[in-house]
Amino acid sequence: MFVGIVVQSWLLLILAIVLEVAGTTSMKLSEGLTRLWPTVGMTVLYLASFACLALALKQIEVSIAYAIWAGLGIVLVTLVAVLFFDEALTPWRVVCMTLVLLGVVGLNLSSSHS
Repeated sequence: MFVGIVVQSWLLLILAIVLEVAGTTSMKLSEGLTRLWPTVGMTVLYLASFACLALALKQIEVSIAYAIWAGLGIVLVTLVAVLFFDEALTPWRVVCMTLVLLGVVGLNLSSSHS
């Protein structure tokens, strides 16, 4: 039973990340909140992301969950920007994304559950 709850929490965290990335993409598409539907989409997606994150925090340490949510969000939003908004994927960006991911892994390894 407990394992199922933990797995569900991690799935909720993954969903929170996907919704946050979609919300950030909608923010870009809203053109400074001047386009109605992308703005509505951004609001709904961010609310859903925070709700999933809050539910995931029932079983996952906040420092770990937030680091994963923010870190993977940064990396995924950067990849979306490169693929869909013609932003450059420079070597420096790759290095920085790698450092973000290493920080997330480091925090996870330092968890009290380790």
